[in-house]
Amino acid sequence: MNKIYIVDLTEEEQARLLNIVKTGKRSGRKINRARILLLADEERTDREIAEVLHTSVPTVQRTRQRFVEGNLEGALNERRRCGRPRKLKEEGEAILISLARGVPPAGRKKWTTQMLADRLVERGVVDDVSDETVRRSLKEEGIKPWLRKCWCIPTAGSEFVWHMEDILSLYSAPYDPKRPQVCFDEQSVQLIAEARCPIPVKPGKPQRFDYEYRRNGTRNLFAFFQPLAGWRHVKVTERRTKIDFAYCMRDLTDVFFPQVGVIRVVQDNLNTHTPASLYETFEPSEARRILNRLEFHYTPKHASWLNMVEIELSVLFGQCLDRRIPDEKILRSEIAAWEETRNAQQATVDWRFTVEGARAKLEYLYPELP
Repeated sequence: MNKIYIVDLTEEEQARLLNIVKTGKRSGRKINRARILLLADEERTDREIAEVLHTSVPTVQRTRQRFVEGNLEGALNERRRCGRPRKLKEEGEAILISLARGVPPAGRKKWTTQMLADRLVERGVVDDVSDETVRRSLKEEGIKPWLRKCWCIPTAGSEFVWHMEDILSLYSAPYDPKRPQVCFDEQSVQLIAEARCPIPVKPGKPQRFDYEYRRNGTRNLFAFFQPLAGWRHVKVTERRTKIDFAYCMRDLTDVFFPQVGVIRVVQDNLNTHTPASLYETFEPSEARRILNRLEFHYTPKHASWLNMVEIELSVLFGQCLDRRIPDEKILRSEIAAWEETRNAQQATVDWRFTVEGARAKLEYLYPELP
């Protein structure tokens, strides 16, 4: 008769197992073992647990035993049982992980499982190993060297930190109609015309368009976004020079917010986004008049994601511009229709990143004090 292993979970262990089951962000094996332990804590029999979870009685017994004789980690992270011995021992797996984290061979942009398997054989780690064995071993460690992701990697230091906290402090400030916050950025868009007339939607078939197209040049979009008021405006121009930027700033003070005292402008560090652009465009007195009503707040270098207008631009492209638009006239009319709808809805951004959150999550970016 098999020995009965009694599972008695603490409140902390119960909370952790419930989190694993509810979130579903673990492997199926780990979730299944978490459910086994929770049911075992309710004094269910092995057969009852096996029937509820559609698993085998030996699996339930083994999970109980690993928990009682070992610990919670051992019960949750039981490795897959196999009739044959593992081809890659601990030393071989360590070499595999080191290879996968390293630079791929010359002439290749990334490692593949077959390349890693071949390299293990070349080094004499094993006589023979399949790419599937390599894939499973790496999966257990959560490593996927065949995947690459473009990422914004910030530069750590005080320069980055003070700009970031300046922007986050501004975002957390309450709405002030006399000192509005306006996020500003720009984005280019390509004008593309159809080479052949698209085939419209039919029952069971989506709209189809030809892979050939005609390029009709590009246009620049200057975007203004006031998140606290749910207002935005997109200006279409042929270029994005210092002169274009200067006229945008004048529109901001004289057209959009003529009655306010100071406009707090969030923008990135593009070389045209400086007060000098206004002096290169207008007379000194006019440039000074405009600048007296502007208060520039710059995002950290290589961290323009802190500018909320980038989110609004992504919405614009996703809802309106992700298609072929042949000329500037249609581009302007489509953007105007999108803008009118968004402003009527007073759509905004639910920004939750704060100074306190940055100090907790991005602690590694802060300089070390002596």
